[in-house]
Amino acid sequence: MTRKEYVEKRKALVAEAEAYAAEGSVERFNDVKAQIEALDREYEAAIVARANARALQEELKALQSRTVGADEPALVPGTGQVVDTMQADKARVITRWGVQASAERGRALKAMNAVKLTTEGVLVPTRYGTDLMPAWNEVSSLIDLVRIFPRIGGEAFERSYVRGYGEGQEVADDADYHESDTEFGFVRIGKSKVTVYTEEDEGVLKLPDIDYDAEIVNGVRIALRKRIARQILVGPGTANRLTGIFASNYSSADPKAGAIDPATDLQLATIDDGTLDEIIFSYGGEEDVESGAALILNKQDLKAFAKLRDGNGNRVHTISYNGNTGLIDGVPFIINSACGVLSGADTEPDTYCMAYGHLSNYGLAIFSDIDVQRSTDYKFRSGQVAHRGSVYVGGNVIKWNGFVRVKKAAGGE
Repeated sequence: MTRKEYVEKRKALVAEAEAYAAEGSVERFNDVKAQIEALDREYEAAIVARANARALQEELKALQSRTVGADEPALVPGTGQVVDTMQADKARVITRWGVQASAERGRALKAMNAVKLTTEGVLVPTRYGTDLMPAWNEVSSLIDLVRIFPRIGGEAFERSYVRGYGEGQEVADDADYHESDTEFGFVRIGKSKVTVYTEEDEGVLKLPDIDYDAEIVNGVRIALRKRIARQILVGPGTANRLTGIFASNYSSADPKAGAIDPATDLQLATIDDGTLDEIIFSYGGEEDVESGAALILNKQDLKAFAKLRDGNGNRVHTISYNGNTGLIDGVPFIINSACGVLSGADTEPDTYCMAYGHLSNYGLAIFSDIDVQRSTDYKFRSGQVAHRGSVYVGGNVIKWNGFVRVKKAAGGE
């Protein structure tokens, strides 16, 4: 089932439901309602199936290109465990930090020993049972959905991609063969040091070891993840900075700086009933309408999509959501506050507001574990305890025009 077929079928069923509701026919209304719910489940299942099929194809390509012995396996320091590099899109580390490890880290920090978190600390937040009430979520799940390259202890590297293919041509029997070369490109994934520094009252030292770890380590983890999740979008690609999807550093003079040609950017003034289709059909090559891609946007623009109504007062889009992610007419979306607000009256022209593409087209390299240390030397007199954390990461778009970017056009609201 295509998205167009799904939307048309759903609108027709909703119209039937509205008619039965107006007649007061409860039995017929419930029957159509069940059909709508079944249609929704069928289409969502189709979306998941296509995404899984695409993921399997990407893993197959990785297996086909993998050379045994080409790289030494990355190890989690101090454990001898191998990082599961074959599951790069999820970046899981084979061993997980449990309650006992959490208490041990708490004791180590209190003794002013440095502790380390594996790459899982960067990519997958661990939730502990404490009496501390957390703040609202401040980290976009984008960081967990892009493609991950575990490079513990490694350095900056280049990633190759195909820009395009040649085309054959007819020639006479006695003529030379037509030359047609595949065009390749490369992008740099540099090394960026992301840090965080916090000060707490010495009262935190009186917490149980596991709660101390949850308070300090989880705070450091969230602060680092928050920064990285934003930089995946807005990182400028300069020295010691990630190259984000919105980076404007591509040029023919330095093609390795970025993989998105600004000429492909989409200029839109505001959000209307044709915006989603405009974005979808602007992405990818001339021969395909790409499935399985995701829309990255600000929460305010998601609200603008939700508020759209047709001439009969019905919602234009069917939106389902689960915290930071969800579906718009079956199209996956991710909220990220680093995006500009396309629907905002105060948004300046040429501000990047959305990106649409396959999330595996962005590569995030993890060059180190998270290092966390404690000190009581600073502000000793006032009883302040200082903590700092750091991690080395890098990132860049790794597919030629891997995302279509939406800019605010002049003349919007």
